[in-house]
Amino acid sequence: MTHQISVLLHTPAHSQVAGALTYLSEQALAPGTLVRVPWGKREVLGVVWDEAADASLDASKLRPIAGTLEGIDPLSAAWRQLVGFAAHYYQRSAGEVALAALPPQLRDLDTQQLGRRLKRHAKSASHAADPVTEPIADASSDENAGFALALTPEQLAALATFEQEPGPFLLFGATGSGKTEVYLHAAQQLLARHPAAQVMVMVPEINLTPQLEARFMARFGPLYGEQAVVSMHSGMTPAQRLKSWLAAHSGAARVVLGTRMAVFASMPGLQLIIVDEEHDPSYKQQEGARYSARDLAVYRGRLEGAKVMLGSATPSLESWHHSRPADQGGRYVRLNMPNRVGASTVPDAKSGLLGGLPWVRRVDMNHQPKKCVFSPPLLQAIEERIAKGEQCMIFLNRRGYSPVLHCTDCDWKSQCAHCSAYRVFHKIDRTLRCHHCGFTERVPRACPSCGNVDIAPLGRGTEQLEEHLAELLSAVRRPHSVSAQWPEGEPVRIARIDADTTRLKGELESQLARVHAGEVDVLVGTQMIAKGHDFRRITLVAAINADSALFSSDFRAPERLFSLLMQAAGRAGREAGISAQSEMWVQTMHPSHPLFEALKKHDYPAFATQQLLEREQAGMPPFSFQALVRAEARTQDIAQGFLTGAIQAAAHLPDWEQLAPHLSLFPAVPMSMARVANIERAQMLIESPSRAALQRFLSAWQDVLHATRQKPEGKGLIRWAIDVDPLAI
Repeated sequence: MTHQISVLLHTPAHSQVAGALTYLSEQALAPGTLVRVPWGKREVLGVVWDEAADASLDASKLRPIAGTLEGIDPLSAAWRQLVGFAAHYYQRSAGEVALAALPPQLRDLDTQQLGRRLKRHAKSASHAADPVTEPIADASSDENAGFALALTPEQLAALATFEQEPGPFLLFGATGSGKTEVYLHAAQQLLARHPAAQVMVMVPEINLTPQLEARFMARFGPLYGEQAVVSMHSGMTPAQRLKSWLAAHSGAARVVLGTRMAVFASMPGLQLIIVDEEHDPSYKQQEGARYSARDLAVYRGRLEGAKVMLGSATPSLESWHHSRPADQGGRYVRLNMPNRVGASTVPDAKSGLLGGLPWVRRVDMNHQPKKCVFSPPLLQAIEERIAKGEQCMIFLNRRGYSPVLHCTDCDWKSQCAHCSAYRVFHKIDRTLRCHHCGFTERVPRACPSCGNVDIAPLGRGTEQLEEHLAELLSAVRRPHSVSAQWPEGEPVRIARIDADTTRLKGELESQLARVHAGEVDVLVGTQMIAKGHDFRRITLVAAINADSALFSSDFRAPERLFSLLMQAAGRAGREAGISAQSEMWVQTMHPSHPLFEALKKHDYPAFATQQLLEREQAGMPPFSFQALVRAEARTQDIAQGFLTGAIQAAAHLPDWEQLAPHLSLFPAVPMSMARVANIERAQMLIESPSRAALQRFLSAWQDVLHATRQKPEGKGLIRWAIDVDPLAI
C-alpha cells in the first residue's frame, strides 16, 4: 500500500513552486521526517510536512520518495510551527525557511554517507558521556558556590526576578556589569534542576562565539562533558555544523551557542533562550528569508514554554519600548544592572557617574588645527596612557586606507564600474577594491580620465589611521612595566583589527590574544573591536569620526550611532582597579548635540525617551509597522516599473477597500545603493499602524506580485523580495 505525503523542498518565495509537493511513500511517515526525493533530474532533501496531500492528484503521475534519513528523529511539532510562522510573517516559502535551517551536509550526503556519520556521532557521544559525573544537585552548595558568592546585589536581584516571573526579560546592564555571569548562573540553575533541559545562547557575530564558548565550556564542561556545549555559525565547516546540529537535535548538547541561524536549531529540551547584545542589527538576516532572529527567539520561547532573556547595555528601541511598565502596555520584564562589577556606588568625583563607567570627553574639532586627525589633547592623552603601561583603543568604522582615490585636476574618483559605490584604496597591496561586489584593480599610475599623475587619497580608513598614528607616536617609547618580554625603550606597538586583517582563519583569535597579553599599546579597528570583547588593560577609547551618522536620512542612524559609541566606551576600564580612571574621547564638530549629551552621562534611558518621542510623532516603528518590497533587474526602469505595476494591480484585491485606509504605499525609488554587480535595484515602502492589516495585505499581494512578473512590466525582472520589519531603508 502506498501513501501520499506532503514534502517541503527548498523553493524560494518568488518562484511559482512555493508550497509542499506531493510524493508517494510505501509507508506512512510522521510529519517532520527527513526524506530524499527526486526533483527534476536531481535528488534533494525534503521534510514531510503537516499539510494533507492533494487527494485530487492522479497517483500514477506522482513520484515516490527516494528514501528516509534513518537514525534521525522527526523534527518536532514546535519546530515545524516555528518554521511555519517565520515563513508566513516574513513572506517566504516554508520550504525555503525549513531547508535553510538544516545543516548543508544533510542536503549533500547520500543515505549511506549520512549513516556512517551518524554512527561516528553516536560513538563519540557515548564515549564523551562515560567520564561525566552527575550534574550538581544544588548550585548553592559549598563546592559550587564560588561563583554565586561573587555575584553583586544587582545580579542577585536580576536572577531572583528571573526565577519568579515568566518573562520575556530585558536585561539592561551597563558594559562590565556582569551580564554574562547572569546568563551562566541562570543556565546552571536550570540545567541542574532538569536533566533533559537545553539552553540556547545567541550572539550577533561569529567573532564573539569562541570567547563566549570558552566561558560556557569552562562552566559546564566539567559538569556535563565537552560534548554538552556546541556552537552553530556559518564560520564552521559543514562537518562541524552537522555534528553540532545532531548533538542539539538528539538532546546530547545541553548548551547551544550560535549566531542568528541558531534560532532554528532543533532542540527537543529547550527551556531557556538567551539573546546577548539583542540590539545588534546582525540578528536580522539580509539575504533569502529576511527574518529577525531576536524576534523569532521571543516567539519560540512563547511557543515552547521556554524563558527568554534579551541582554544589552543599549537595547533596541523596540525592546526598550516593550519593557516599559505593564500598566503602560509593556510586554517584557526589565532587569536593571546599572553598575559595573567591583565599582563603587559613590559618584566619581571627576565625572559624577556611578558604577565606574568611563568619563566621556568631547573634543570640539572646530577649535582644533585644520585637517588634524588626532586632536592635540587626545594625542597627549594617548601618550600618557602608554607611559603608564596602559592600552588605548582607536575606533573608526571604515576599513581600508582611504574611502576613495581622487584626481584634483578633473575631479575623477575611483568609482566602481559595476556598483553605485566608490572603490576603496588599500595601500598595503596597492589596490582599489569595491566592498560591495569585490571588483579589484591595481592602483593606476595616473588619472584614467585626464592623465594627471597627482592622484591622492580622499578621506581616511583604519589602514591610514594606523599609519598616521605610528608617525605621530614614533618618538614615544614603551615603559619597562608593560611586559617583561620587551625591555624598556621599545617602540610603541600598534595593531589593527578589521575585515582586511582577519581574513585568514585564526587570525582574529591570534590578534586578540596579543592584545590580552599586553603586547599591543594601541588597538585600531572598526566595529569588530567595539563590542563584546573583554579587554582588561584598555583605559582609553577614542572615536575619531563620530559625526557620520548624525544627519543621515535613515531614522535608525542615531540609535545605531549611540549604541556603537556606548559599546565602544564599554571597552575601557573593565578592570575594577582602573575603571575610575578610564576615558572615552569623542572627536566631533557638534559637541552640543543631544546624542553626545546623553552619551556623556551614559544616560541611555534619556536618549531612548527622546528618540521614542520623535518616532511617535513621526509615526515610525515601534509605533508603526513597515515592509520593503525590493526588485532587481538589468535596468532601473524595469525594477521600478515592476513595483509600480504591482501596486496599481493591488487596487483590485478583494479586501482593498477595507485595507487601504490602514496602509501608506510610497512610490518606487532606487535603493540607496542603486546598482550592485551590474544589477539595478529599486524599492518601495509600505507602512501601517496595524501589524495585522500589513500582514493581511502582504499575504494577499503575493499572488499579485507573481502575476505582475508574467506581464510586460515584469519582463526583464531578475528577482523580487519582501522585507518585513526592515532595519535599513
